[in-house]
Amino acid sequence: MNRLAHETSPYLLQHADNPVDWWPWSAEAFAEARQAGKPVLLSVGYSSCHWCHVMAHESFEDRATADYLNEHFVSVKVDREERPDVDAVYMEAVQAATGQGGWPMTVFLTPDAEPFYFGTYFPPAPRHGMPSFRQVLEGVQQAWSTRRDEVAEVAGKIVRDLAQRELGHHAPQPPGEQELAQALLGLTREYDPQRGGFGGAPKFPPSMVLEFLLRHHARTGAEGALQMAVDTCERMARGGIYDQLGGGFARYSVDRDWIVPHFEKMLYDNALLCRVYAHLWRATGSDLARRVALETADFLVRELRTEEGGFASALDADSDDGTGRHVEGAYYVWTPERLRAVLGDADGDLAARYFGVSDEGTFEHGQSVLQLPQTEGVFDAEQVTSVKERLLAARAERPAPGRDDKVVAAWNGLAIAALAETGAYFERPDLVEAAVAAADLLVRVHLDDHARLARTSKDGRVGPNAGVLEDYGDVAEGFLALASVTGEGVWLDFAGLLLDHVLTRFTDPGTGALYDTASDAEQLIRRPQDPTDNATPSGWSAAAGALLGYAAHTGSEPHRTGAERALGVVKALGPRVPRFIGWGLAVAEALLDGPKEVAVVGPGLAERTTALHRTALLGTAPGAVVAVGTADSDEFPLLADRPLVAGEPAAYVCRNFTCDTPTTDPERLGAVLNRR
Repeated sequence: MNRLAHETSPYLLQHADNPVDWWPWSAEAFAEARQAGKPVLLSVGYSSCHWCHVMAHESFEDRATADYLNEHFVSVKVDREERPDVDAVYMEAVQAATGQGGWPMTVFLTPDAEPFYFGTYFPPAPRHGMPSFRQVLEGVQQAWSTRRDEVAEVAGKIVRDLAQRELGHHAPQPPGEQELAQALLGLTREYDPQRGGFGGAPKFPPSMVLEFLLRHHARTGAEGALQMAVDTCERMARGGIYDQLGGGFARYSVDRDWIVPHFEKMLYDNALLCRVYAHLWRATGSDLARRVALETADFLVRELRTEEGGFASALDADSDDGTGRHVEGAYYVWTPERLRAVLGDADGDLAARYFGVSDEGTFEHGQSVLQLPQTEGVFDAEQVTSVKERLLAARAERPAPGRDDKVVAAWNGLAIAALAETGAYFERPDLVEAAVAAADLLVRVHLDDHARLARTSKDGRVGPNAGVLEDYGDVAEGFLALASVTGEGVWLDFAGLLLDHVLTRFTDPGTGALYDTASDAEQLIRRPQDPTDNATPSGWSAAAGALLGYAAHTGSEPHRTGAERALGVVKALGPRVPRFIGWGLAVAEALLDGPKEVAVVGPGLAERTTALHRTALLGTAPGAVVAVGTADSDEFPLLADRPLVAGEPAAYVCRNFTCDTPTTDPERLGAVLNRR
């Protein structure tokens, strides 16, 4: 019996009609394995994963394969986005055993959840040196039947080896000038000066590293850091990884030149990049950065916002190509003939030149991904706008990629921060309202009476899985940004409730190390703990940043100490692997800068209050926190004992218990906040 029909995960629901007798991850599934004396097949993926769909179609929808699985295994399906803890634990085992990982992840376990055989995608027939999935199943079943003691010994050794990989963290001092300079040097060595970004193919948007570079430049004036950020952002925005018609970024580029994307669009990528481009505009005034920030924000609201006000997780890479086949990228690619069919010959030829669409194509079968190649020639802006509008309307007639409507708390926290700040910078109150609506959904649906977060919801119904560290850190970050933008202290209060859990349930009291799961969470074969940033800020880095921001707002010593102790790992890893701890480095920049605390006091509707508040938000001081309200307000601790100056709205800037003279002049405030 397939047991996935009542799950909240769209990925699990995609498999609810498989002939495989799937179980969700549960104690009951492992109890069934023990009673039946069968091994467990653990299959982990997510709804917008291309190869997950391929393996599902080839194997899990195949009746003969399903019959074999049902006879010899207890099959457990996990959405990695709902259970990042399960994914992390077994992915670590896969990578340790094979040297690589990815999704779909295929792991065979004992009934005690101990892994003994690993892989990712397996084809239906032997291919390129890979065994077929059926061969793998038969080999595992034979080993389980005839050499079970040996299997148990292997599984036990793997679990012991994983336990010995516990992160050594002895709460050293947070990084200083030397470590951050070494990190910048390391990034410079890995930088691709011809194409922007870091490393080779596939090339991922380095969102968190870009935040570090912008903050480092703001604090030190290092022009090399700013130039790497500027050039990388321009190359990405001109490449095929960016949707030139509808806005928003794909997950990554399969090539070094940002031309051909892996077409899935993730909430977290677009939230992080929206914020990066908004911060780049704040630092440089770049028209390109402004356009991309706003287009990405509009994409988030238009394409990913759910009826309940939250943001869906992803858009699929695959869609119907018009023949009934689901093909990667079908929604996004063009040929010269298709352009002319929509636009006519003259405008079609112009669009081909403007977007780099050729007869040879940049993708499969002579098709091209739209980009803005570096070409000679001048194009009429109104004509280009007309072309884009007509192409976007024509594309909307194509079968759209599927959407994963699951609301993930952490990723919504990232979106809240991005939309709140982008809306404030560019005077788009609709974007701030969208951020408030998403925050309201998290409070109403994801937060229980003890301020504990649930990881996911769907259609306004909360999911069964507890929030992990990244949920607490990213949601607190979003609430802190919302508090600074709106002047509503309730968001600071909610952030404090979440961060209290970080200190009491996710932190090792002896060392200050952070764990990805709470002390009272389900016990897996090991407690996951990873300080490195991957596609999103690690829970460790996210929590450190939120703890530091909250401490700046409130003066709370426990939160400040928690942030400093957590940043000890950045001192160790930043100089060695700066690409993989970018947000940790960005938080360390804020710590070195104070961070600055800005209190703006004055009547809410007064023009000078608004001008001072906007200037404070546009300041580039790393990690600066902003509170705004009337002189007698109790919304924010920073407003206490901050009177008007000669009856006029005023701004107070403090750092490490030292305050500048309050000012009523927005220009002077800007000079203080942008001073290196």
